[in-house]
Amino acid sequence: MDNQSNSLNNGAAAVLIGDPAKFGRVAEDGTVYVITPTGERAVGSYPGKTAEEALAYFVKKFEMVASEVALLAARIRSGAMVPSDAHEAVNKLKIQISSLNGVGDLAKLAQSIEQIPTLIDQHAGVYEAKKQAQAAEKAARKSEILAQKEKLVQEAEALIDSVNWKATTEKLKQLLEEWKKAPRLDKKADADLWKRFSSSRNKFDKRRRTHFAGLDTEHKKVAAAKELIVKEAESLINSKDWLKTAQKFKSLMDQWKAAGRGKKSADTALWNRFKAAQDTFFAAKNADLEKRQGSMVENLAKREAMISEFESLLPITDFKLARNKFRDLESKWRRIGMTDRKKLAALDARVEKVSDAISELERNHARKSDPTAIAQANKVVQGLSEAIENYEKQAAKAEAAGQTAKAMLAREAAAARRTWLAEAQKGLTDFAN
Repeated sequence: MDNQSNSLNNGAAAVLIGDPAKFGRVAEDGTVYVITPTGERAVGSYPGKTAEEALAYFVKKFEMVASEVALLAARIRSGAMVPSDAHEAVNKLKIQISSLNGVGDLAKLAQSIEQIPTLIDQHAGVYEAKKQAQAAEKAARKSEILAQKEKLVQEAEALIDSVNWKATTEKLKQLLEEWKKAPRLDKKADADLWKRFSSSRNKFDKRRRTHFAGLDTEHKKVAAAKELIVKEAESLINSKDWLKTAQKFKSLMDQWKAAGRGKKSADTALWNRFKAAQDTFFAAKNADLEKRQGSMVENLAKREAMISEFESLLPITDFKLARNKFRDLESKWRRIGMTDRKKLAALDARVEKVSDAISELERNHARKSDPTAIAQANKVVQGLSEAIENYEKQAAKAEAAGQTAKAMLAREAAAARRTWLAEAQKGLTDFAN
């Protein structure tokens, strides 16, 4: 059988080796004959061609069939051909060879095709092994594709609840492109995985559309609120009430921040208007401040000159006279124009100190001239005097009765009240002064 295999390996080439004239000839009339062990037969002619060209043409036809036989044998050996298909191909080639109009070793070619059925049986195992290997490779490939698509599905499912809208939308587009590039599985497996993948995309997209629908409503509310803020800011551009308006702009800025973030384009446009209004006002305010810097220096000099007049009222001997002078100075002080706030604070503190001293004297005077307070002081003095007299009588009576201890207690009580009486009398004297 090894000899047969070698024959099949080399048969197609062997029949073509040598001089084609051994297997064919061309008659004088141009008819081409093939020479076989049983004699020769005409296979055709090639008008208009030389004898060599005509013979080569029919040799080529033989070579083509011989190549088919060799190719069939090679495919059977490799296990690439289904045995039933190989037998069918053998039968077709037998018919083709039996009627072949070609020049070559037809006997050897017929012998080669007759050996192929045995070759088919010998290599049936090769075909089965290859079939199993291909099936295993297909199964492995299917598992690989399944894992690839399962990974894509799981990534998509993990993004369903994402709030990173832009990045997630781009990621899902990327996953979809990867899905399209991935090989297909069987219809059911592909459909099941696609259902999960598509469902994940749809759920995220529904959440995204709902979010942006709500966001659009919120953006409109923010824009409306900021429009009011901007209009109010624009109405303050020409205000000359510098301090109050500056505070108002600060309040409007706080309102702007509290209003929240709107759509970027709308927010930017509104902010530019707000900023322009704010900048215009503060530019005018700063220009006015610079203009008044000179007068502020003069006003500071006036106040520094006046402060000595205020402080000359101290120490106060006549609070009424001091009060009148202070009020006159205070009136002049208030009429002095704007002064640097930092320096003014120190000067105001010195004026306040004089004012406090006058106020303290006024309060003392009011207290001393209060009839109710004087009456209360007299009442205290009288009460203490009567108590002393009573304790003295008790002490004398106790001594007369020989009750020394009781007499001592009474005299101690009287002594204590004399001390209190001295203090009360002193206070009463203060009222008189």
